[in-house]
Amino acid sequence: MERPSQSRHRTIVIEGPIGVGKTTLTKALARRFNGRTLFEIVEENPFLANFYQDKNKFAFQTQLFFLLSRFKQQQELFQQDLFSQVTVSDYLFAKDRIFASITLDPNELSLYERIYEHLGPRVMKPDLVIYLQARQEVLLGRIKKRGREFERKFDAEYLAELARTYNDFFHRYDETPLLVVNTSDTDYSESEEALDALIEKMNSIKAGAHWFAPIGSK
Repeated sequence: MERPSQSRHRTIVIEGPIGVGKTTLTKALARRFNGRTLFEIVEENPFLANFYQDKNKFAFQTQLFFLLSRFKQQQELFQQDLFSQVTVSDYLFAKDRIFASITLDPNELSLYERIYEHLGPRVMKPDLVIYLQARQEVLLGRIKKRGREFERKFDAEYLAELARTYNDFFHRYDETPLLVVNTSDTDYSESEEALDALIEKMNSIKAGAHWFAPIGSK
């Protein structure tokens, strides 16, 4: 039986590489907290399918669409009443720079950074960021399982580089409280006990970086 929960954090962000389980955990936490969700616009990006076919040619268009659409989302959300309920998002606005750093050439990245510098400071920081990690084979398996057509022949080397860049980013991250969770052996859509333990850990966090081993993890 599902157990409603209270959150000490009003705005929570779930982050991590492709296939790690961000959307699954976002939905589970929002359900528990009777909160609202914010999902990044992925399949609406008109350049994304072409990007997976030719990264060099379509990287800048893909990244710029993501940057502007995420900024618009953030502005629309945070113009609303933030204190009426908990908000759980499956992306951190700053993640855009993670992808840009590995997909854009130096000239494109320089232009991208100039645009980002005008937008980034205008986005509200969350109360808590949860960074999810998982083993490479787990990520690839989850990507295959969800069956998106444009991810059908996913580049394993790109995914590995992305996971490394995520680790580097969050190793230095100090803008908000941070909780690092390995989800390789945990599915939060199936285990209410695991979700209970995670929420208890989340509610204990006031500042700094923390690490959490889910129930059943190896």
